[in-house]
Amino acid sequence: MNILPILFAKSELDLEYVIREATFEGKVIIVLLIIFSVVAWSIMAAKAVEMRKARRLNRYFDQEFRRQKQVLAIHDRRIAVEGCPLFAVYTAGGHELEQRLKLAGGEERRTRLSLKSIEHIKRTLERAVAEEALKLESGLILLAIAVSGAPFLGLLGTVWGVMSAFSGVARAAAEGGRPDLASMAPGVAAALVTTVAGLLVAIPSMFGYNWLVHNLRILTVELDNFAQELMSRVETEFLVDDE
Repeated sequence: MNILPILFAKSELDLEYVIREATFEGKVIIVLLIIFSVVAWSIMAAKAVEMRKARRLNRYFDQEFRRQKQVLAIHDRRIAVEGCPLFAVYTAGGHELEQRLKLAGGEERRTRLSLKSIEHIKRTLERAVAEEALKLESGLILLAIAVSGAPFLGLLGTVWGVMSAFSGVARAAAEGGRPDLASMAPGVAAALVTTVAGLLVAIPSMFGYNWLVHNLRILTVELDNFAQELMSRVETEFLVDDE
């Protein structure tokens, strides 16, 4: 005989009973935690897809960039690649480099740049790297809030529920009743369910947050390395010390 369906059915009945016995404040907290959970899972899924796409496009773009003999070869094609952080950094640097190379009143380009122009390009690349890192990091604060806030929100519901359960026992005793474990247990059990709900929100969010932060660090390092490599190629191709 398969007892798993029976156990699952019993667990669902117990959970339904416990939630039904919860106080109004506990039910509000459970609803808030459900909203937290939906938001957290949505962010984790969206950021995982975004970072996976970014790493794949970065790999393809890096391979294409290394095949080019000139720094502006890809920039001159006037192509657009959405969702590729390396391409965004390259585009910012390429645009600044093009402006520095362009001769006044014409479309021709000079072949050499001064050290001052190189420094401007370097600052442009640093700003582009920072902007792309911030874009990748956007949304992670909500996961951090879910990780740190959900357990405390669940604990608040538990403390409130236990307080309500004991106050009910105290009122029953004051009215001449005979409080016992059977009368107190439903309220305490209903109070504890908010802590469980808080942990069910926080634990997956914690694993997802750490995984996303790890991937964010990898992508940030890739951006920094690419910016340094791009500057090295710009200096090799265009820098002149005596200008």
